[in-house]
Amino acid sequence: MKAVVIYTSKYGTTEQYARWIAEELDAPLCEASSVKPSSLMDYDVVIYGGGLYAGGIIGSKLVAKNPCKALIVFTVGLATPETTDYSEILKRAFTREQLSAMKLFHFQGGIDYGMLGVVYKAMMAVMKKQIMKIPPTERSSDDRELLETYGGKVDFTNRATIKPLVDYVRSLKTTWPQ
Repeated sequence: MKAVVIYTSKYGTTEQYARWIAEELDAPLCEASSVKPSSLMDYDVVIYGGGLYAGGIIGSKLVAKNPCKALIVFTVGLATPETTDYSEILKRAFTREQLSAMKLFHFQGGIDYGMLGVVYKAMMAVMKKQIMKIPPTERSSDDRELLETYGGKVDFTNRATIKPLVDYVRSLKTTWPQ
């Protein structure tokens, strides 16, 4: 089975997950901007990773607009994947048919406010302001976490969380390297 790991990363956490996945699967690693859309069909499995920004999956148009034999998508965001509903973001990025055909995984990344551009700093400030309007007893754990880490640097990346994705890819064909 021929697989490739493709990613788009603004601040590095999506790239880190993509590197770990590529290492585990002994698959080539490519930054999305260097991938020719026509080459996607050269692979049995395309694993695409994109960071979550402003209600979208950065760079996902590459795999949404171009055919792949099999597509696995992973997202990386600041929120806790176990308690976050990604359905609206996914509906904006992919068609219903694409969503039913692909396998999805979500990982938690991190943030370094010092690296953020003006637009993202403004967006985070708006989010903080909105959270501050919520009574403290009604704030989610992600809300509390954002307030605690606001303005600083936090890294939630965890290599162990890629195991379900890696196991899934390996299960696609028994000849996949273990």
